[in-house]
Amino acid sequence: MRTLFELKQAMATIGQQLQKTEGELATKAMDTTASLEDIQALQRTKEDLQARFNVVKEQHDQLEAEQKAKFNEQQIQQQRAGFEGLDQEAKMVKAKAEFIRASVQGRPISDEVKQLIAIPAGNETGGDKLLPKTMTKDIVHEPFAKNQLRELASVTSIKGLEIPKIAYSLDDDDFVNDDEVAKEIKLTGDTVSFGRNKFKVKVKIPDTVIHGTDLELVNFVDNALRSGLAAKEKKDALTTTPKPGLEHMSFYNGSDIKRVKGENLHKAIKEAIADLPEDFRDNAKILMTYSDYMEIIEYLSNGTTNFYDAPPEKVLGKPAEFADGAVKPIVGDFNYFRINYDGLVYDSDKNVDTGDYLFVLTAWYDQKRSLNSAFRIAEVQTTP
Repeated sequence: MRTLFELKQAMATIGQQLQKTEGELATKAMDTTASLEDIQALQRTKEDLQARFNVVKEQHDQLEAEQKAKFNEQQIQQQRAGFEGLDQEAKMVKAKAEFIRASVQGRPISDEVKQLIAIPAGNETGGDKLLPKTMTKDIVHEPFAKNQLRELASVTSIKGLEIPKIAYSLDDDDFVNDDEVAKEIKLTGDTVSFGRNKFKVKVKIPDTVIHGTDLELVNFVDNALRSGLAAKEKKDALTTTPKPGLEHMSFYNGSDIKRVKGENLHKAIKEAIADLPEDFRDNAKILMTYSDYMEIIEYLSNGTTNFYDAPPEKVLGKPAEFADGAVKPIVGDFNYFRINYDGLVYDSDKNVDTGDYLFVLTAWYDQKRSLNSAFRIAEVQTTP
């Protein structure tokens, strides 16, 4: 029986002859001096070559399909065998690595891998391209050091999420005792509905990483996806120039959040804390830049008292997180701020020019403050 390589060579040879005959036939057909017999002879030659090509191609395609199926089965058997003797953590790393490789290389994965990382039932590489539940949980819910808001906010992945603005109620209809909060609820309703804002994170995976160790591959992809999600969340929440349709995500959008002024930044933050309603003030935290915090430290130390070793809570009166994008300190109860993912799907491709594989995550998400009244922005009072 001929090998796949021999069949490819035969297809190439016959194909070249067929192409040459088609060219000669076209030339003869346009030549008014050529005899009809010569043209008919070339037509018969073309038909013969085409028939031969079709036979060889059918044999080639059948053998290629058989070998591909055999290779895929061998890959699956190797995957199954590779899990023996591993602890649960090592199994998860190996399962994620096999899922990523199968996705970008367009091949099936074993049932054991599907079960370990909870791939939705459907096509060979994961249902309707839904990201496996285990990977979704790790990427969405694990804390990200690069998005400090995640240290303060609630992060969920619930489709069609709606939450009450106030999580409790009393028999008395007038239980909200702050006029500002009551007014906001009256104007905007008592529930918050989260939308679906689409964006993509594209991970370029070098060929050397794809064929490297499982741990290197999983860490590379996980870190890239986490960084991409964190950068998007942080940018939308702290931008001073939000894109149309995403204005509600920014803490600095217009007059959504009340601004409290002080003669310097330290006093402005203290005034903002004091201005919060009592229920929000008790749980308040501060998000600000580290440079602003150091400016306050220098102002308070003033050559006599050392505040450099003191925790932010002692210096500012409330716990603080630092983020470069927080151009003006945000003070408030971040229990009333939430990031929600409505869906995550993946796709894959390969850049033939660079040799890099692409693992593309498409996400639908929203982030909202259930009550703007739970927050204040501290500003330095400008002198006239």
